[in-house]
Amino acid sequence: MVGANNNQGRLVDSDLLHTEKILSDRKTFFLDLKQNSRGMVVKITEDVGGNRDTIMVPAEILGDFIAALTDIKMTADEQG
Repeated sequence: MVGANNNQGRLVDSDLLHTEKILSDRKTFFLDLKQNSRGMVVKITEDVGGNRDTIMVPAEILGDFIAALTDIKMTADEQG
């Protein structure tokens, strides 16, 4: 179990269920499947030279998220 402090200083428990790391040029992407008291989420973090941006995708819409990315990839492949 991993503990993290939230904005109010309370301890928030979350379990890391799975993690993936993708390297691309000067960027590193981390994809972490986590579970907490509210359910499962995929935390996607982009790290560029120590600067990080993160989004959280609820697991229940992960299929929609992946479908949208698949559509975008198909368009990019057609354009390239």
